[in-house]
Amino acid sequence: MPAPQYDSLPIEDYALIGNTITGALVGKNGSIDWFCAPRLDSAACLAALLGSHDNGHWQIAPVGGAQAVRRRYRGDTLILETEFETPTGLARLTDFMVINGHDSEEHCHLVRIVEGLRGTVDMEMALAIRFYYGSMVPWVRRVGTARLAVAGPDTLYLTATVPLHGKDQTTRARFRLTAGARETFQMSYQPAHHTAYTPPEPLAALAHTEQWWRAWAAKNRYQGPWRDAVMRSLITLKALTCRPTGAIAAALTTSLPEAFGGTRNWDYRYCWLRDATFTLWSMLATGYTEEAVAWREWLMRAVAGDPADLQIVYGVNGERWIGEREIPWLCGYEGAKPVRVGNAASDQFQIDVYGELMDSLHLARSAGLHPQPHAWKIQCAIMTFLESAWQLPDDGIWEMRGGRRHFTHSKVMAWVAFDRAVKDATRHGLTAPVARWAKIRDTIHADVCAQGFSAARNSFTQYYGSEALDASLLMMALVGFLPATDPRVIGTVRAIESDLIDGGLVLRYRPQESGDGLPGREGVFLPCSFWLVDNLVLQGRHDEAHALFARLAGLCNDVGLLSEEYDPAARRLCGNFPQAFTHVALVNSARTLAGAGPATDYYPPAGASARR
Repeated sequence: MPAPQYDSLPIEDYALIGNTITGALVGKNGSIDWFCAPRLDSAACLAALLGSHDNGHWQIAPVGGAQAVRRRYRGDTLILETEFETPTGLARLTDFMVINGHDSEEHCHLVRIVEGLRGTVDMEMALAIRFYYGSMVPWVRRVGTARLAVAGPDTLYLTATVPLHGKDQTTRARFRLTAGARETFQMSYQPAHHTAYTPPEPLAALAHTEQWWRAWAAKNRYQGPWRDAVMRSLITLKALTCRPTGAIAAALTTSLPEAFGGTRNWDYRYCWLRDATFTLWSMLATGYTEEAVAWREWLMRAVAGDPADLQIVYGVNGERWIGEREIPWLCGYEGAKPVRVGNAASDQFQIDVYGELMDSLHLARSAGLHPQPHAWKIQCAIMTFLESAWQLPDDGIWEMRGGRRHFTHSKVMAWVAFDRAVKDATRHGLTAPVARWAKIRDTIHADVCAQGFSAARNSFTQYYGSEALDASLLMMALVGFLPATDPRVIGTVRAIESDLIDGGLVLRYRPQESGDGLPGREGVFLPCSFWLVDNLVLQGRHDEAHALFARLAGLCNDVGLLSEEYDPAARRLCGNFPQAFTHVALVNSARTLAGAGPATDYYPPAGASARR
């Protein structure tokens, strides 16, 4: 039986465009196969990435395809340029989302400009809009020179400089480009109850958007090695930001599989507290204080309430209910089912998030970003809850679905919470039971060293009483629990290098040993591989660290983007894309290689410049 054919491309063949509210994925074939409007966590109206072209796509490409495709971002921007070479000529497609100062959660504009560069190229366009994750065919009609697509609460307007016609529930066009000729296409979203529609002029919008991105990129203070990769990662993080709220989503997509054909397919269009410290650090250290402040303020709004109700993940507006459900009509990326919307991890109990929250607020204070006075009251309430809760089993950083345990990393992060609380109270003169918190901090440290370490393996282990390894243990030195040169940390790093490596990169853990409650396998986890880089630097193994970082940077696709995981056997990116946590880890490891310490070392006085 022949292998099934899917309309989506390899993950690495996609590029990101966005307006810091939502985004889209553009394939090398000129097809936009994923687009959610008006926010990146809204229902997709182009969903071919997780199904077929009939689930929604927008393609502009040479008739019959191209014999060669080259693409790049226009300098330090999110404006994508794709060149199609055919036997008769060369054409360039420029894709971007408009940033004009007037865009909002209710409006967004996606512009495509195609130009003839040499000879003649026959081009064709096909747009199939399918609202609500590819399930709803809209009613399409003419409104002046535009095509209006409506379904329920949503409206998309399409305007073009070439004649359009409809066929097979798809809007189509066919046109010939000669050298110097230019055609423009624009698709704009607004709620269906809005009647007025005024699209921006495409070329003026292009100029303004380019200026906006270049001005933003110019704030980057990092001038060390791998600067281009760092800059592209920072632009990607900005693109995953919800500008009105300050939140940063983990990824643009849902349900891209952690293993091809598998069931480990999750929705990552939300905000995880576990990312907080390292995201904040990458921003502060590279000059993006405004984004750091907005992210910190989003955190404080999201976590307000009873500390016992703290979630590990929230919506980009701070929503708490993001219940998980399946979308049965989508066949999944290359057949990987189920396709999920929402994330049940929001209902899990993970002790580590309390440490990550306290660590991020401590880092912000240390950098001179003092929060509102009520922030310390919230933190004190969190610490009161954690005084007893740290002793409970939890679901762990990796959102295990195999039952709660005493995960070593969770206990380490509980230690971080008390350590940072004591330091903040002492350094900033804040009212707190410092002596009691210091005693609990020391108790947790002793507990982890006694119960989380295996003398037989000469390594810390995944959970108390286990012999299994876990890449989250690489965090111990990065958060200051023990020095990187402590024999127990050295032993842990060596054990992970021996038993958690696949194709030279780091697995989170081995599912068959850990009982995570899920079937199948997953790829290597790229952020963990960057954590190994950091540990190697801190242990003086600089040549190995540089070699591993170069290997990881080499996994970036042709426009500098990374997903969550990588399949060494298939030599393909896997998991949701592009992944904020991976790009944060790249930025921070580049800084570590450049001589900066881990986040625990970044404590400049208020008003001081961040170290390079």
